[in-house]
Amino acid sequence: MCGIIGVVARSQVNQAIYDGLTVLQHRGQDAAGIMTCEGGRLHLRKNNGLVRDVFHTRHMLRLPGNMGIGHVRYPTAGCESSAEAQPFYVNSPYGISLAHNGNLTNANKLKQELFQEDLRQINTDSDSEVLLNVLAHELQQQRKLRLDVDDVFDAVAGVHRRCEGAYAAVALITGFGILAFRDPYGIRPLVYGKRETPQGTEYMAASESVALDVLGFELVADLAPGEAVFMTLSGEIHTRQCAEQPVHSPCIFEYVYLARPDSMIDSVSVYKARLRMGERLAMKIRRVRPEHDIDVVIPIPDTSRTSALQLANKLGVIYREGFIKNRYIGRTFIMPGQQQRKKSVRQKLNAIDLEFRGKNVLLVDDSIVRGTTSSQIIQMARDAGAKKVYFASAAPAVRYPNVYGIDMPTGSELIAHGRSEQEVCEAIGADWLVYQDLDDLIEAVRKGSSTIERFDTSVFTGEYVTGDIGSDYLHDLQLIRNDAAKKERRDSDNEGIDLHNTA
Repeated sequence: MCGIIGVVARSQVNQAIYDGLTVLQHRGQDAAGIMTCEGGRLHLRKNNGLVRDVFHTRHMLRLPGNMGIGHVRYPTAGCESSAEAQPFYVNSPYGISLAHNGNLTNANKLKQELFQEDLRQINTDSDSEVLLNVLAHELQQQRKLRLDVDDVFDAVAGVHRRCEGAYAAVALITGFGILAFRDPYGIRPLVYGKRETPQGTEYMAASESVALDVLGFELVADLAPGEAVFMTLSGEIHTRQCAEQPVHSPCIFEYVYLARPDSMIDSVSVYKARLRMGERLAMKIRRVRPEHDIDVVIPIPDTSRTSALQLANKLGVIYREGFIKNRYIGRTFIMPGQQQRKKSVRQKLNAIDLEFRGKNVLLVDDSIVRGTTSSQIIQMARDAGAKKVYFASAAPAVRYPNVYGIDMPTGSELIAHGRSEQEVCEAIGADWLVYQDLDDLIEAVRKGSSTIERFDTSVFTGEYVTGDIGSDYLHDLQLIRNDAAKKERRDSDNEGIDLHNTA
């Protein structure tokens, strides 16, 4: 999961990109980067860390230009060094930089093709650098000194023919403009908008609409699956469908957890989708436990609040805030390493004893992934005096890894993998556990859109929408994604960290 942004303006864009990235910080807390263009020269700053830590005044002063792109990243299955931070850049042709959210499922095959056939060297383990070089090669095939809009869109069509998996990307083409495009399934989100200024119209593309809102841009549209938009330096905007057979299949986990509630994704309000999740979950509780003895509903902050509040309203049960969150601790789902996640839960949350003591408590979370956080929070509720602790998940059981850009654990590290609902309940230490039904989750999200044909629900079903994921791919993924492998890579990266922190 990453956040991307691209801006073409009539004045300096460095501050706008910085502000946009801070709004998208929830999508990645590991690294950040900005590339700007002034005339024919590119300026880059990227490093590990939060946006506020990567960019200081001296760095911002070195990022002049009226167009640029930005990126926030969290650790993925590959190397976690700052060399992997984006945007990436290639000088041929034209000078192209790119920021990417998603994951190419045929990255290894493409890397071989790029070297053997296109004579391009990939310098990192990042599939985003592969995507950049595929785009660069397709643009080079146009064999023109000056590009036109058709050339750009023809290159995106070439990317679609070669790349498999999930990719929402923004690319800066030096001296021409900014290109934004989305894979033929529309798995990862991407929107674009505009704002009018006395100097003329300015354009912006971003992972979520909330970034447009904060910067005063009007949301024009979500990019359709396979669609590309090109925003020129001269203030023009062009769009084209570049895929032959697009099938709108967005990742449903964006609505469950990843996106901010104040965002619109594919014409669906994330906030309203989560309200409906709470309603559906309340209906299930009434159905399976009509004589429930729940005294109070307490959310696990922050993403479950919306669902929990609506669930409590529908059940006619008191809603209370029972946990206080330390705002200065990162999201545990995207923290590298199980030990760090375990340590962070107690640092991040503290229970208010009065809301638990002597009560039958229903804790509501957006999902249960590894189960480590859930079990610790349940124990915190018991330590605070709860008589019984029930647990509700606004999403179905997460049983399979994500291959489209969310660094979800391997199957063996998912608590629901190979376990029944009752076995998960016992493993996390709850008195009772209820999961959202998949059909109810789909209906809760789909209600807001008339264009979504289906969802990627692979983390719940093991059915991958791109149709190219087999047991061999998942086996290879497990070898590089498990916590032990990540620790080994981090230790290796840290040995040479000074080489990457000279910017």
